[in-house]
Amino acid sequence: MKDTKPLPKWKNKLHEVIYEADTPSGKFFDIVLFILIVISVILVMLESIDDFDQHYHSTLLTLEWIVTIFFTLEYIARLISIKKPLRYVFSFYGIIDFLSTIPLYLSYILAGSQVLLAVRAFRLLRIFRILKLVKFIGEASQLQSALRASRAKIAVFIYVVLILSVILGTLMYIVEGDEAGFTSIPRSIYWTIVTLTTVGYGDIAPITNLGQFIATVIMILGYGIIAVPTGIVTAEFARNKNNKDEDDDGFMVHVNTQACPSCGIEGHRDDATHCFNCGHPL
Repeated sequence: MKDTKPLPKWKNKLHEVIYEADTPSGKFFDIVLFILIVISVILVMLESIDDFDQHYHSTLLTLEWIVTIFFTLEYIARLISIKKPLRYVFSFYGIIDFLSTIPLYLSYILAGSQVLLAVRAFRLLRIFRILKLVKFIGEASQLQSALRASRAKIAVFIYVVLILSVILGTLMYIVEGDEAGFTSIPRSIYWTIVTLTTVGYGDIAPITNLGQFIATVIMILGYGIIAVPTGIVTAEFARNKNNKDEDDDGFMVHVNTQACPSCGIEGHRDDATHCFNCGHPL
């Protein structure tokens, strides 16, 4: 039997502040968190500049400790404000939050672990919850669904591109040879893939007329190769959007940033009273 007992009042308030951006306090907390994340990433960048670090090392270290203590308290608060903390611990953001908190502590045990502080950049993804950009959250969810629905077609497409790259790369190796930089078939395949996806790096270039003609064909194919997966995903995106913008009765629906206190899942309808995933009261 699922536990549907509501959280204590103080835990519910803490959950509202930390996990939701639809309230003034929740929005303020996320803005402060966002600012501190940006500051912490800037501190890591400044610390990597030797001259700057030599002059302001103590200041940088003090500021980093302040930020780290805040993140530590935030991590603990997230654990105690939900019913099933392990769900948060092993979630994507839970792992990122943990990795962004421990480096400074580990720096006194393991040399060089400060580099892990850069992982805080991933937490900038929370910006989608700060200014109540629910529209973009919904679009991101639809894009994820579109990518999942079109993964088989994209896999077949990539398989064809790889076969094409092997054939054209081998052909360029035969036509050009070592003098033009095509010293091996793998290196020629590398050049072919780079040419198909971009315009080449300039480190290898064909010098024969036939090689340049083949390169021209590869470049033209590159435009078509870029268009194919884009069209596949766009078609699935449009199909999912048409299916998800309306409910069973044909009415438009709207989701918010409210997170379930039990399982932590987001994306509930505005009129929802219980979590659609676990049934816990919202």
